Amino acid sequence: MKKLLILVLIVASGVVIQMASKTTITENFTAVLEIPRLLNKDSLTIKSRVLAPEGYKRVEYPKGSFQEYLRKYKLKVFGTQIKNYDNTLYYWQQGHIGVLDISVPENGLQQCADALIRIRSEYLWDNNRKDEIGFNFTSGHYCSWEKYAEGYRPKIDGNKVAFHKKAPEDFSKNNFYRYLKLIFMYSGTLSMYHELPKVNDIKDLKIGDMLIKGGSPGHIVMICDEVVNGKGEKLYLLFQGNTPAQSVHLVKNLENNGISPWYKLEKDAIIPVSNYTFGSSRFVRFK
Repeated sequence: MKKLLILVLIVASGVVIQMASKTTITENFTAVLEIPRLLNKDSLTIKSRVLAPEGYKRVEYPKGSFQEYLRKYKLKVFGTQIKNYDNTLYYWQQGHIGVLDISVPENGLQQCADALIRIRSEYLWDNNRKDEIGFNFTSGHYCSWEKYAEGYRPKIDGNKVAFHKKAPEDFSKNNFYRYLKLIFMYSGTLSMYHELPKVNDIKDLKIGDMLIKGGSPGHIVMICDEVVNGKGEKLYLLFQGNTPAQSVHLVKNLENNGISPWYKLEKDAIIPVSNYTFGSSRFVRFK
């Protein structure tokens, strides 16, 4: 009788656990598919696509700043899918609420760090700050646009890099993109983590700062908008490129649908972003 009672209890427990598991899976799946309520689906910029949560307002930045440049970045129409560099659809289409209007080269080089390097470089180019364009290789060697435009090219032998005058001067936009291709080949999250200034106080975070895991592989996402409430509490929007190279996209907050796509960011925290989880958050800033 006791054995029969125990068997009944085990079966009943299994049914309860199975039902609970199904409920959890269903709830999580629904949360992923649900469109965040803070969206203006007809808008074509980051700032106009996403509304500020109740009680929050956008932090002001000067006109012409990198921060305003990112806020006003153009988006493709709502519902645009993420495509890989070879024009195939990315397998995960449930984690974004916008695709940035930026091309993805067919060579596959414009991965997560590369996409952010390109956006930063294009901002500097468009604002006549070309002399500031330059990045470290993973080896630690600095490669500037100006030297590249003057005709200097790297000779790379393992971790040894030497620059030699090998090409005629060319300051054209086409040559600028050839320069970026070189940077994409020899730079990445690891070089960016070691090269760029760290943001150690979470209160100092601003648009344009990046959440980073330096490594091979690593990952990186960029803050592209910022709101604050009366208590000084801030929320942020994030976009990312990815590996394989694919459409740069504005991500949902899959952990908190109440404020999605906004994120509350903390230092040293576990922060899931779309299909990647930062195990211990660190932040860096372009110089």
